[in-house]
Amino acid sequence: MGELEHKYEVEVKATEKQQRLPDDVKEELKASGMMDDKGKLKLKGVSPKMLKRMKLEFVSCPVLKKDVQFIQCFVCPNFQSRVTGKVLCKGDSLK
Repeated sequence: MGELEHKYEVEVKATEKQQRLPDDVKEELKASGMMDDKGKLKLKGVSPKMLKRMKLEFVSCPVLKKDVQFIQCFVCPNFQSRVTGKVLCKGDSLK
């Protein structure tokens, strides 16, 4: 199997405290069916234990030019894969 085409390799960093998702991201998750009305995430193929760990991680997004919660990165259309603490990002514009 060949390598996935990606523009950026972004390191995943951990934090002590859970970060809050911005309201616009929450609305997008609800619209796509990945979050219920109560605000609980429903990501297919992700166990509750892994989801809890993902909430404590963030990445320095090369497209948005700021730190974002890993869950926001995970549901981004640019997300390719996560391999050994790094995220492969397509780097396309989000607008």
